[in-house]
Amino acid sequence: MFEPLEKGNLDHREILGQLEALIEMADPNPYGRIASLANASALLAYYLERINWVGFYLVDSSGDRSSLVLGPFQGAPVCVEIGIGKGVCGTAWKEKKTMSVPDVTLFPGHIACDAASRSEVVVPLLKGEVVMGVLDVDSPLPNRFSTDDVEFFEQAASIIARIFP
Repeated sequence: MFEPLEKGNLDHREILGQLEALIEMADPNPYGRIASLANASALLAYYLERINWVGFYLVDSSGDRSSLVLGPFQGAPVCVEIGIGKGVCGTAWKEKKTMSVPDVTLFPGHIACDAASRSEVVVPLLKGEVVMGVLDVDSPLPNRFSTDDVEFFEQAASIIARIFP
């Protein structure tokens, strides 16, 4: 059962516990998945420091081509659609692997959705070998994310991916 913790010096383990509790409450229908992603982005934005954007892009294969489409997030308005292999998010999707970028200004083809972002971590939301979307976390500080942070985001993405059928 989800019981919010006081904001403060929570460690990653405690935040993951909160995330687990939120995901356990998820309704399996599409609206329940969107609500779970909204809660997950709010939870991460609330407890993490020195970030300016956290949210999700979801794979949309309904048209004649697949793309990542903006999902629930916390932060400034950003681009709505990203192609496979484009920017950090599209590259993480294409390669099915986590991308940790210490300075986005040095990333070839970076899509500057939020001009304030300087470092970024993107983790694919995998269901088996299929990418359902990506978790995207940005910071206004270069080199913001440590190896421990990246591992935390990968664990969070693994928990969040459980909402997909």
